[in-house]
Amino acid sequence: MWPDACETEQLLAMARSGDPDARSRLLARHRDALRRLIGLRIDPALGRRVDASDIVQDVLMDADRRLVDYLAAAKMPFHLWLRCLARDRLIDAHRHHRRAQRRSLDREQALPQASWSDQSAVDLADLIRDRQATPAAAAIGRELELRFQAALDQLDDTDREIVLLRHFEQLSNGETAEVLGLSPPAAGMRYLRAMRRLRSLLDEVPGKPGTR
Repeated sequence: MWPDACETEQLLAMARSGDPDARSRLLARHRDALRRLIGLRIDPALGRRVDASDIVQDVLMDADRRLVDYLAAAKMPFHLWLRCLARDRLIDAHRHHRRAQRRSLDREQALPQASWSDQSAVDLADLIRDRQATPAAAAIGRELELRFQAALDQLDDTDREIVLLRHFEQLSNGETAEVLGLSPPAAGMRYLRAMRRLRSLLDEVPGKPGTR
């Protein structure tokens, strides 16, 4: 999901040398990844009121303001630093809109939908879709996608997050551990446990022998 790390490091080095174009390119090339990240995690009720692109723009503005400090003492990879800024912006957005518009948000009626945003469902479909599939195969792929979403929603918060970090954001085990504040061995064990639980849920198909 995140841009190539080697090119990011080159742009970071150029930005440290004072190249303003490198600074702009560095932030711009992470825009799409941030958009997918925020689209995946934004609350559906908030998403009906706030455009995820606006939150992305706020994150990029924060990053631009703080980039000098990051470049002077980078304590984590650039994309993980951006994740932290995005997380903080999402928390602020949810807190602000829940407090200011709690009644209208909670009472708002919407069409039934999965807990993921529409854009997130599209992103997931792109990850698993065979673009050369026949209509029948495409229908099966869609069914698997829906089953996967339903199973993922049944995981507890930490297990769901670790699956998203490893498979949606494609973070390494070490990066996932850093994001979750775990040791690498603990993150690895949590990931294995989450995947076992996810596979168990996916096997619980109505009409399948041994299931109800």
